[in-house]
Amino acid sequence: MRTLARRAGEGRARQRENRHASSGESRRARSPYTGPVAVYADLVRYRELFANLFRRDFQAKYRGSALGVAWSLVNPLALMGVYLVVFGVLEKQNAKVPHYPLYLLSGIACWTFFAISLQSAARSMVDSSELIRKVRFPRQLVAFSVVAAQAVTFAVMLGILVVLSLVFVPGARATVWLAFPLALLFVALVAGCALVVACVNVLLRDVEHILTAALLPWFFLTPILWVTGALSPASASRHHLLLDVLVWGNFVTPAIVAIRDAIWLGRVPRTADVVYLALAALIALALGALVFDRIDDRIAIEL
Repeated sequence: MRTLARRAGEGRARQRENRHASSGESRRARSPYTGPVAVYADLVRYRELFANLFRRDFQAKYRGSALGVAWSLVNPLALMGVYLVVFGVLEKQNAKVPHYPLYLLSGIACWTFFAISLQSAARSMVDSSELIRKVRFPRQLVAFSVVAAQAVTFAVMLGILVVLSLVFVPGARATVWLAFPLALLFVALVAGCALVVACVNVLLRDVEHILTAALLPWFFLTPILWVTGALSPASASRHHLLLDVLVWGNFVTPAIVAIRDAIWLGRVPRTADVVYLALAALIALALGALVFDRIDDRIAIEL
């Protein structure tokens, strides 16, 4: 009996040593950087791998298509046409909004990039599970490559909006160029959010379904179709608390408003909107790095 007990104890000790050894190897296999820097520094360190993942996602999106990226413009333009009829013709309040089609299209362009990026990122690691299980590489690049593929469409839409603004809003010629650095901050915000949903969806597959269900009401609660300034003073005063929640409680709103002000109104965006967008982007990137760092070692196991 003593011999069996001694052998059992030796077996447990060897198992603990093996676990410690495998844990040490896992830590050594990770990026030499630490903290949030590692997650984003790998975009530079593994830029060739990131380029290959981006190329894979971009080509898969338009494989077999004759028009290629031009198809990505059809959805925003079709939505603009439908909403323009419903909210621009049937709703008299939007008739007072100058250049309402440009107002509408700029909001739809930002929202489409945000919504599709999050939906695609939520399934990105699950769809790449076979690659993740076989090869050890920075897994965050999978989510970022999806956002980069969607950013191409966003860049094309932004270029079209700038041209339309130069043609129809002469007063915007001095400020329309501010849309580009603001759009970069918006891309950073979306990238951080995309990394969060991609990681959490690995642990809880309901996330992608919750996100899909939440995006529709979220869209209507964001000032894309409606204009806060078009409300009567009495309505704005009566519902000022609700308006504050819809504007400042929705982290997408200040980003859309800032980009749209430069394109549609021809004025420098409000400082509050720009600061909010910059802080939101930093928080999203930091949160994405924190979540990824916590579950990085579990991704291959969960998949």
